[in-house]
This record gives sequence, structure tokens and C-alpha cells, in this order.
Amino acid sequence: MNEFDLIQSYFNWEITDPSIELGVGDDAALFTLNPGHQLVTSTDTLVEGIHFFKDASPRDIAYKSLAVNLSDIAAMGATAKCYTLSLTIPELDKGWLKDFSSSLKESSKLFNVHLIGGDTTKGPLNISITMMGSIEINNPIKRSGAKDGDDIYVSGELGSAALCLKKIKKGEIPLESDLNALNRPIPHLELGSALKNLASSCIDVSDGLEQDLSHILKSSGVGAIIDTQELPLSDSVMHYVKDTNDWSLPLCGGDDYELCFTAGKSKRDKISAISESLGSRVTRIGEINSQKKLEVVGYTGPRTSYQHF
Repeated sequence: MNEFDLIQSYFNWEITDPSIELGVGDDAALFTLNPGHQLVTSTDTLVEGIHFFKDASPRDIAYKSLAVNLSDIAAMGATAKCYTLSLTIPELDKGWLKDFSSSLKESSKLFNVHLIGGDTTKGPLNISITMMGSIEINNPIKRSGAKDGDDIYVSGELGSAALCLKKIKKGEIPLESDLNALNRPIPHLELGSALKNLASSCIDVSDGLEQDLSHILKSSGVGAIIDTQELPLSDSVMHYVKDTNDWSLPLCGGDDYELCFTAGKSKRDKISAISESLGSRVTRIGEINSQKKLEVVGYTGPRTSYQHF
């Protein structure tokens, strides 16, 4: 089986979006944006041994590769549309490819996005996805809009994926809920879209709350104060923190793929209503100020967020 047979066998699915004129199988893809919209695009690469374990399920790898890219689109308040896949594999393993492609297809259908092209090559296992979406012109939620006095919010729960990873590295068996948090994060596409015209800034929490919130502060030229007692935690993370007083997992652990966003105090009721209507947990954890630094109340221990290099 050569490269072209591999693509035809595992990654050439029906495209039902009429705005996508040309997808897999040509030199490039063609698609049309709605009038008054602009393109939103993001790329993430997952590498074996860094972003997932060597024995990770190909189904989980496929899902997570798609989900982490969708999380970036959600953070902009955009609508995801289509993506390209660059797949590097060490050998032609038909069983692995069948499971990977089947999960990717299912996940694409779940999130209503379409595979429109990409590349395959031989080498150490890694997966790169470039996600494309659209948003109304002049309406994306950027990192640079936070203002003095804004509330700081975070969706979902923090630290579960990091706790799972910590347990696995220690040879312990993690809870299934924590394992799902690590392997199958849920991109908050509906929440991101609902925050348009409400959130002043937004970012997805991939490398740790402290580090990713700091990106907002730097881009916006502001500071912030957050309270550890307000951080949303799962029962397992809450028990871990009570036993160890180690807040570094929910603060810096990463792999949460939750949305951290800011909004003016006048938006509190609307944000609460959105949270309730979507059934999505949203927690106010602090406030933006003019100090140009991040102050964390309730924890003075070591804090080291994930670094790519």
C-alpha cells in the first residue's frame, strides 16, 4: 500500500458541507466562507512520548488530536468548519490506522467538521491538525481585550488531567473520570460562540491556568488577582489538594482545555444564564487589575507550568 492508497482507504470520507467544493484527493482544497466572515485557523501537533504515551489507544489519539484544535477555535468564539491532517507513522499498521481513522471520522461527525486534505509520511509517530473555521468580521474574542475591573472566569474543572498523568507516572491507577479528562477533553465550542459580544478576552487552558492567563495579561497590558479557593475542582483533585496542599496541579498542570475568559461585571447575569442554558460549569475566579502582574491568593508553593522547550 502506497501513500495514495492509504489516504483513499482510511481518510477519504464523504463531505456533506456544500460550501466545501473540493477536499481530499487534489493538490489543495477549496471552500467558501459566508459573506461578512473571516477565516480562523489554528494548528496543533501531538507527539508520541510528549503528548501521549507510547501505548495510548489510537482511538484516543485521534479524538484528542481533533479536540485540542477545536478548543483553540472555541477560544476565539468561532465556528469550526474543516481541517487538514498531517500524519507521520513509523510503519504501515493497518489495525492501528483502522482504529485511528474510525475514531477521527466519528469525532469529526460529532463536532460537525470535515477533513479536506493533508499529508502522510514515515517517521516517529506524530499528528498535526490544522483546523479552520469562520467568524463574523471584527467579532473574534482575542487575548488582548481584558480591562481593569473585569471578572475572570474559567469553564469546567481544573487539574484532573494533570492528576491522572501524575498517577500514571507513579504507577498508580487513575480514576476513569480523570483518564477521560486527559485522553478525551471536551472542546467548548458552544460556550465560546455564546461568549461573543460578552467576553473581553479569552484563551484555552492547555499549558496551565497560570501560564495561559498570563498570556491574556501580557497581551492586554493588565494584571490580575485570582483566589485558589475559587478554582473549580473535581472531587479527586479536591481530595488531592486537601491531602497535599499542592495547588500546582490546578494552577499549572495543563491539558485542561477549558476556556479562561474575562468580562465586565455588568455581564455577570448573562454569563450565568449562558452557563445554565448550556449546562456548562462556569466559575468566577478573580479580577483583572492594573498592576501588570498575576497575584495568586492562597498558595505560595512552587508553580511550574508546561514549557514546550
